[in-house]
Amino acid sequence: MNKTELINAVAEKANLSKAQAKAALDATLNTISEALLKEDKVALIGFGTFSVAEKPARTGINPRTKEKIEIPARKAVKFKAGADLSLSK
Repeated sequence: MNKTELINAVAEKANLSKAQAKAALDATLNTISEALLKEDKVALIGFGTFSVAEKPARTGINPRTKEKIEIPARKAVKFKAGADLSLSK
């Protein structure tokens, strides 16, 4: 499912226009992004939790040259699925 398909599904299920559903989805995604930039955790009970994880620096190998390279530390977005988010429904 891509963003357009998601907007269409939300519009249908929430009885909204596609423009309203797009605005709601964009606002939701922007709010989650802003919270993660501040390193806040976003917990959606029953769906899952978005958080920022610290990835330490490490040594890797360039697959083309087999040369060792240093991979710098970074921050990454992590998602942990909630208990209600199940594929067996």
